[in-house]
Parts: sequence; structure tokens; C-alpha cells
Amino acid sequence: MATGAPEKPNHLQPSQLGTKEYWDNLYTTEITNHSLDSSDEGTIWFDDSAAEDKILAFLEEKIVGEKILGEGVTRENCSFLDLGTGNGHFLFRLREGDDDGEDGDEEQASWGGRVLGVDYSEKSIEFAMRIAGDNGVGPGAGEREVEFRWWDLMSQDPMGVVLEGRNKKGWDVVLDKGTFDAISLSEEKNESGRRICEGYKERVVPLVREGGILLVTSCNWTEEELVAWFQGGQLEYMDTIKYKSFSFGGRKGQTISSVCFRKHGFR
Repeated sequence: MATGAPEKPNHLQPSQLGTKEYWDNLYTTEITNHSLDSSDEGTIWFDDSAAEDKILAFLEEKIVGEKILGEGVTRENCSFLDLGTGNGHFLFRLREGDDDGEDGDEEQASWGGRVLGVDYSEKSIEFAMRIAGDNGVGPGAGEREVEFRWWDLMSQDPMGVVLEGRNKKGWDVVLDKGTFDAISLSEEKNESGRRICEGYKERVVPLVREGGILLVTSCNWTEEELVAWFQGGQLEYMDTIKYKSFSFGGRKGQTISSVCFRKHGFR
């Protein structure tokens, strides 16, 4: 993988999926469905690509096996921040472990460190907290609690919300499963008249502790485009999760991309 900070890709065409109204309406519907059937926990994003299984296996290999976060970070204490958590499903998977393993591998144990999901949709957080309560990992669950907080990544101060306590200097692992996608589809602009997605990296980097990792999963950007958006400054490309590929028009590709970056100090 090339080093340096490549030129940023062209912007995506704005879509309703880039609006807070869309997500509030979606999670309002999912809350209603859940109230009628508690087994209905809503959409599992990128489920058709088995993304959660792939990411769990990747984390197991890199953090537990290769010790990329250091000897002191284990499955029992590794901290996770989930940006745009939605229904919180992946964080519940972290607590539950991998019941089946991937492709017949042995079952993977659960992760016991602090996990926090944030979202700019209050309805998303309401929904996730309902599911957490149903699963016995809501408030009062002690060290097994899966925490959720309403927080707007692009406009609100992280101090005292996601950067506080033992995570004041950042998190071991920051996860983005389609959040950069949604922000890339927003037509909102910053004070300089630029699309807000251009400021996403700047907002995310402080949330990762030095030596920690950012793992971005996208269905709108390729591996090369994600590297172009995120590599440079304190982030360096580390690895890519491989998914089943397809061929179309003589070109080979994947339906989604998951790219991992490591944060280092300025040199």
C-alpha cells in the first residue's frame, strides 16, 4: 500500500441517507417494530457480506494474536468506541463473542473492556438502549454494560462525552461502520463552504489514543479511496479486511471495504 496522503477522491452525490431526518425516521420505525416483537432488533448493516464476522475475526487476530495494541491490551480490557452505532448490534456481538466462529473456526470469546456507542440520532440511542436492557447489558450490568450516548460527532465537543475518565486520551479501537458513508452523502457544508465529510478525519483522529486503531467499513468507498481520505498526519495505513470479490466489466471488486489505520504521534 502506498504511503503519504493521496489526493482526495471526488465527492459523492448528496442523498437523503445523509440527513439526520432519514435516520430518525428509520429508528422510529424500528422502535415500533421492536415494541411489537422484541426479537426484531432492526437492520444488521453489511450483513450480506458477513462484515461483523470478518471484523471480529480481524480483531481477534490483530489484537489478541499479534498484540498490535501492545502486551497490556487484551480481550479483557480493550476499549471500543462505535461511531454511528445505530442499533448497537456490533457492540452486543463483542459482548457475546462469536458463537459459530468464522468458516467453521473455533468459537471466539467475548470482549470485556469498556464499549461505547454514539450516534447523532436520539432515536438510534433510544433503540440501542432498549435492546441493551432486553439483553441484560444495559445500565446496572456493571462491567458487562454496553454504554450508549447521544452525540453529534461533527458538531459537538468530545470532551466529557467520549473523551473522559479512563478514555480521556482516546480509545484503543474506534469503529466506523457506514458512518463516513452517511456523512459523505450529506450536502451540509462547513464554514469554508466545503462538504462536511472533508472535516471527518480531523474530528475522528483525537478519539483514537496514540497507538490505537481506526477501522472504517464502507459500501460507498473503495479501499484505495478510504486510504486517500484517511492516511496522512497521525494516521497510517495498517491492513485491509478481505471480502468475497466479484467481477464486472473485466474489473474485480468487493461490495464493501474495511480498512484499518493506526494512530501514531507526530514525528
